[in-house]
Amino acid sequence: MKFLNSLYLTIVFLPLAIFAAEAEESHASDHSHATHDGDALCVGMGPQTPRDISNKQGLNTTEFPFAPTAHQMNLCNIHTHTNAEHKGPEYSVFVNATDSGGYACNAAAALSEAELTPVEGAYEGVKPGDTIEVHWVHTSCAASPGEGLGSCVPEGCESPLLRVEAQVFLVVNDTSALDFMDMVYDGHVMDDLHQAKHIPDDTGTPVVFRGSTTGPSYNQSTCSPVQVTWSVRPQCAKLDISSLHRWSEQGNVFNETSSHGVRQLVTAPELLAPID
Repeated sequence: MKFLNSLYLTIVFLPLAIFAAEAEESHASDHSHATHDGDALCVGMGPQTPRDISNKQGLNTTEFPFAPTAHQMNLCNIHTHTNAEHKGPEYSVFVNATDSGGYACNAAAALSEAELTPVEGAYEGVKPGDTIEVHWVHTSCAASPGEGLGSCVPEGCESPLLRVEAQVFLVVNDTSALDFMDMVYDGHVMDDLHQAKHIPDDTGTPVVFRGSTTGPSYNQSTCSPVQVTWSVRPQCAKLDISSLHRWSEQGNVFNETSSHGVRQLVTAPELLAPID
């Protein structure tokens, strides 16, 4: 990802500008934005993301309404980050402290030669053996799925609630692994709400908490003001890389053709909300 104290900002267009900037800046790069020693924490911006979901401690008590469940909201964007932005029980292997860092699935080191066989395809920034974190972004706005996180806050929607459903995958060359095309948006509407075909529901109980948007343009001294309800699954699942390539090759309403970079883990308790 990437993607108001309030979600109730007095300037309606601020979320649009923030989301647009995140969409432009969140693709993988080689430049680190990790907080340097001595940088002041941006404690006035509300709780931040990503975090270690196994650690429920947090000192940031800024509150905002939890978003409804995903089935009660409009899906507005789907995108991936190469390597997990969050740290969890099954994805706790630290990669590095750059925009292409983050965390890898614990099982990555045990993959077979066949699972690691390279595959040519249209989706860039991912190869067999990589870990990705997928974000299904939802909004309370009367929005349609579209390109960039700006699609989640259309003009005229002044007080959106935002929710991200997150799942970490270990990408493999194996057609028996999960198929990403089973989890995409194909025009499905339920109760007048845009919905993904499926979001994994068998990878552990999601950890739900208050946080922010993510992406490499932010760190512990440059925080995101956008408030988001997060629902992050604790387990890592294998995903067939060919299905990612098909998503790009067949075209998608999000115009996603490449995986994004990561925001480094937020560790300062002052920037983390307590998890109930």
